Amino acid sequence: MIELPIVFEDEEYIAINKPAGVLVHKTPLEKDPEALFAVQLLEEQVGYKVYPMHRIDRPTTGVLLFGKRSKAASMLQPQFIDNSIKKYYLSIVRGYLPETHGTIDHPLAKDMKFSMQEARTEYWSLEQSEVPYVSSDRYKTSRYSLVKVYPHTGRMHQIRRHFAHLRHYIIGDKTHGDNKQNNFFASQFHLGNMLLHAWEMNFIQPFSNQALTINADIPMHFKKTMSDLNLSGAEIVAQSIK
Repeated sequence: MIELPIVFEDEEYIAINKPAGVLVHKTPLEKDPEALFAVQLLEEQVGYKVYPMHRIDRPTTGVLLFGKRSKAASMLQPQFIDNSIKKYYLSIVRGYLPETHGTIDHPLAKDMKFSMQEARTEYWSLEQSEVPYVSSDRYKTSRYSLVKVYPHTGRMHQIRRHFAHLRHYIIGDKTHGDNKQNNFFASQFHLGNMLLHAWEMNFIQPFSNQALTINADIPMHFKKTMSDLNLSGAEIVAQSIK
């Protein structure tokens, strides 16, 4: 059995650092007989029922929070509904972003269909890298950015679709990304994962009224790619010890 890394626990809540490829819970749309589900794995690991508070895409890694009982889940749910919970992500994207700090304000189709929903994503370009590799036919070098991201809204694949809208595709995103970039990273750096990580979550514990911050360490495939691209991640380290 896979043991999920627990990054936070108190009397009411427990959070894991979700590995890549693990789904949050079972769904009728998932037909893979070998699929792994975080709810099932965590319940087997801790020996009691857990209640997932939110979703993370299957290829995304990072903080995934659960209630330990139904009342704990219902007490925290309003903070998710009114977006008072802050969730910050880290990613590596193609190219240099147009601004060090910017906002992507672009409506997205609901459930990938036709009705449009307001969607807003804030980002910070933490570090940039230019490496002497040809990943496309146009340039002799390749540029990448390490970014911190805060989605103000919670639409399906919002971060992935918003960066695709800017044409600053998330590396390793096989659904909304750039296949040339993905193939380049697979052949040059042996990367088979998407570089999107749910790094930090901030919320108020509704029973104690305490402000909590949960961080999930960056996975090894993300760290290796940072090293491959000469990205130090110094600002991430600085922010994590504030």
